[in-house]
Amino acid sequence: MTVYLLAGGGTAGHVNPLLAVADRLRDRDPDAEVLVLGTAEGLEARLVPARGYELLTIAKVPFPRRPNRAAAAFPARFRRSIADVTEIIAGRGVDVVVGFGGYVSTPAYVAARRAGVPFVVHEANAKPGLANRLGARRARAVGVAFEGTPLPGAEVVGMPLRREIETLDRAALRRAAAEFFDLDPDRPVLLATGGSLGARRINRTMVDSAAALVATGWQVLHITGAKSEVDDPGIDGYRMVEYADRMDLALALADFAVSRAGAATVSELAALGIPAVYVPYPVGNGEQRFNAAGVVGAGGGILVEDARFVPEWVSAELVPLLADRERAASMAAAAATAGVADGSDRMVALVDRALGGGAADRG
Repeated sequence: MTVYLLAGGGTAGHVNPLLAVADRLRDRDPDAEVLVLGTAEGLEARLVPARGYELLTIAKVPFPRRPNRAAAAFPARFRRSIADVTEIIAGRGVDVVVGFGGYVSTPAYVAARRAGVPFVVHEANAKPGLANRLGARRARAVGVAFEGTPLPGAEVVGMPLRREIETLDRAALRRAAAEFFDLDPDRPVLLATGGSLGARRINRTMVDSAAALVATGWQVLHITGAKSEVDDPGIDGYRMVEYADRMDLALALADFAVSRAGAATVSELAALGIPAVYVPYPVGNGEQRFNAAGVVGAGGGILVEDARFVPEWVSAELVPLLADRERAASMAAAAATAGVADGSDRMVALVDRALGGGAADRG
């Protein structure tokens, strides 16, 4: 029996690909033991047990950004975290560690190396985080979601996606999806979303452009997110919802999208052949702009800086594009060429290779 320790958490960007790989490992070999390493505070504390996996927690030890009391305490706390993971590896007979970034991954990588256990890294963003930049130097294998991710030994495996996205039959689900969102299945649909919390710029510009967009003959499915500050424009063919608990149906219905450029969003849209206007989140280290670079370069998307995504841009650029159905279809085909629909299988193959092959056959 193979024992896997999957390390990652904090945000959905780490937890969701981790769970996709965990599901694939469990589906392939029900006798395998799949353990998850995280913290008690992160999103994994809720999502991992809900998915049926055992969550083992260690203390959250962020790398210090400035000299202060926390920085002085960091070395001892970090050593304690490494010791905790080392104890888990030995006590549970872990065969391989797979890290997805985040606070717990660095001590997991160090502990695995000291224990002589192979470890594998997956980096979801085109601009890698610190934990994976450190881990990739000694990893047995490194899988990345996007071409050009600057990690040593990186191999493009794509993003491990949820099974319902990987196997989504958009054509077969279109009528059911249209009925679910009260839209016409025979008219094209523009999906607008800024993520679970929403995106102020996308929300405001979409509402202010509602009449012009619907006038193209397209319908709009606008998912505002939980912190929306806009009101429904009340236009026929413009459907506004705060949250979509059936995002698979929203994606089945979408013929074009306007969205942020988070790694998972870009990966899902490209894998499904949905072209998009990507409006990167303007705060942070700028990774969203890099996430969209591949699909934009292939012709399957358009990158627009947050400050430029205003009603005037929509009128000048997006409205004419939607009116040109042939161009929209061409962009959909281009998006599909940049997408990876089997990222979970590719990542599992990388883990097998790190183990010496045939993990499913290990007794």
